[in-house]
Amino acid sequence: MKFKLKHYYIIIFLLLISCSNDEKKVEVLKEKSLEAQMIEVYNQGMEEFERGDVIYAGKKFSEAELLYPQSEWASKAVLMSAYGYFSQGYYNDAINDLERFLKKYKNHPQTDYAYYLLALCHYDQIIDEKKDLNQILLSQKYFNYIVKNYPNTDYALDSKYKLDFILEIMASKEMYLARYYVQREKWIPAINRFKRIIKEYDTTIYVEEALHRLVELHYKVGLIEEAEKYAFLLGYNYKSSKWYEESYKILNSDYKKEKLVKKDDKETILKKFKKLFK
Repeated sequence: MKFKLKHYYIIIFLLLISCSNDEKKVEVLKEKSLEAQMIEVYNQGMEEFERGDVIYAGKKFSEAELLYPQSEWASKAVLMSAYGYFSQGYYNDAINDLERFLKKYKNHPQTDYAYYLLALCHYDQIIDEKKDLNQILLSQKYFNYIVKNYPNTDYALDSKYKLDFILEIMASKEMYLARYYVQREKWIPAINRFKRIIKEYDTTIYVEEALHRLVELHYKVGLIEEAEKYAFLLGYNYKSSKWYEESYKILNSDYKKEKLVKKDDKETILKKFKKLFK
């Protein structure tokens, strides 16, 4: 009887081991099958993307991600979906995908690309500097983030060019508002806007006119010394500018042109005359 019981236990033990191994095999087969399904769906998304149907491609990429979110293909699917939407101008859909990617796949090797594409989504929506301030600020935020955190990438190089253009746009907006106040004879708000241009956007094309307008407005309200100060700045930095000539005409004949045009180097506007704006 003891012999039979011993064999009985051995048989049960072997059956348990066998079942355990079978379960592991089934799990491995299921995992491989799931990944295979995911890759198949991903490839379907790529086919639709190449055909130009980014909406259906996006659905396929999302389906692929949901099938096997642990796979390396899941993050690729999100980025492909975002790029597909971006390429056809579906910016909100692209932004949703990218924000989800950045939240879900932190420290991913293509995080720099995700931020760059996110910046472009906002940048490409800038149409009118008078209305699109939110898109301007968001694109500036993400381009600055790329330059700071990924300085040695091609994305950072292009981001710097984009940031220069964004500064021109923002200066243009300030100029638009300043001119608006001038038209309505609101001199103080106009002066403040022109001052902001020369303080914050001193590398843009709008600085020369802003300096001239400050000469013009200060002279108009009777602040002659202030007008002369800005005329000096204008002459020092832009002696051949048409705006300098206009400013010179405003001031009386006793204001010496030689004093206005003296210039020793190519220093930026605020570098040497910072104290004038304190």
